[in-house]
Amino acid sequence: MKKIATLSVLSLAILTASCVSKKKYVTLQGQYDETVSTLSKTQLENERLETRLTDIDEKVDSYYKRIQSLSDSNSSLEQLSNSRYQKMGNVVVSENDKIKMKKALADVDPVKLKNAKTLQDSMNLIISHNLKKGLSSEMMTDNDDIDISIDETVVMITISDKMLFNSGSYRINAKANPLLEKLAALINSEPALEVMVEGHTDSQTVKPGAIVKDNWDLSVERSTAVIRKLQDQYNVAPEKLIAAGRSSYHPVTENDTKDGRSKNRRTRIVILPNLDKFLALLADNG
Repeated sequence: MKKIATLSVLSLAILTASCVSKKKYVTLQGQYDETVSTLSKTQLENERLETRLTDIDEKVDSYYKRIQSLSDSNSSLEQLSNSRYQKMGNVVVSENDKIKMKKALADVDPVKLKNAKTLQDSMNLIISHNLKKGLSSEMMTDNDDIDISIDETVVMITISDKMLFNSGSYRINAKANPLLEKLAALINSEPALEVMVEGHTDSQTVKPGAIVKDNWDLSVERSTAVIRKLQDQYNVAPEKLIAAGRSSYHPVTENDTKDGRSKNRRTRIVILPNLDKFLALLADNG
């Protein structure tokens, strides 16, 4: 009986040991399968990343070749440009333009030419010189109702309202026609110009019932009347013309006296050189 019990206990122990080993085996097998699966996924991901990296390397190499090609092209263009052009300020000027400008500057006052620091300065000197020649022969510079001043880059022609308008009116007098005709000829002789016509008044209030509302209105109407005359009757290109009404806020003298008010009532023609048109004109004449 004792022997049978011992065998039973031994059998039970063996059976128990066998059951534990099977559980561990199943656990380890599961862990193994999971590890194999993870490894497989990792290998696939690595292969995908390597393929993507290869694509990126090829694109980078392609971009680099394109950049290098553009750089070589720009370098060639720059060398070509340097051989034919020179950058002056923000403008690139060809050698032909420079030759023409030097020829045009030959007659300019050497003292003024010495002070020319930029392309704009040189262009202004050329145009101012040409305008002076036109003014001396075409305009009545000794007339008290006309004042002409040239401030390096800008020509300003101030005309008394007595030469152009009746008091409080913006209708141009017929006696002003010869003056405006000469002025138009001067403007048309130099394509590289823009012309601003400024209307100025004195400070007296416009009378009730007048054809204009106030001095702003009068100054603008006078400016546009001159511009229409230059455009319609004397064929000045409208794109060269600028209208400006300044009312009474830019007087040349006090408005306390009759003479002072008379001087403040004026039309000012401001002749402005245009760099782009000037260079285009040089190119057209090439």
